[in-house]
Amino acid sequence: MKPRTHTTTVSEQKQLPDLKWIDTMSNVMDSKFKVPGTNFRFGLDPILGLLPGIGDATSLAVSGVLIFYMAKYGASRKLIILMTGNVLLDAIIGSIPILGNIIDFYNKANVRNIKLMKAHYYEGKHQGSGKGILTLMMIVIFVFMGLIMYGTWELISYLLHAIS
Repeated sequence: MKPRTHTTTVSEQKQLPDLKWIDTMSNVMDSKFKVPGTNFRFGLDPILGLLPGIGDATSLAVSGVLIFYMAKYGASRKLIILMTGNVLLDAIIGSIPILGNIIDFYNKANVRNIKLMKAHYYEGKHQGSGKGILTLMMIVIFVFMGLIMYGTWELISYLLHAIS
């Protein structure tokens, strides 16, 4: 078992009272409303996503502000990378017409980020530079870009062949 590199004392927790605002805002974006008779919860994020372009941009901006605010209170680079990955994945998936809107009701990036934040500040987890995570993210992005370029090339080749 690895020793914790950082533990939060009670006095440090008292110095972070504004983190409750982040928790509240994340709740509003991801799980404020409940469908009667079920345990299913959703927030403003999927509702805003119904507005083409503007809704997704607004949700991304709010999530970005939450990450910036956490960084302001000393979140590690690794934590910022993890949270940014959650938000970018949510934004990419949410931008897919119709399907993205449906997935937005279940994909709760801000709630996941709150769990990461609490583990960081109160349990001393997710410390460090995050170089490994950043490297993995870059590899995945380049692989997807390569697949998209290959698919586009094949589609253009197919269409040109079909025309001639």
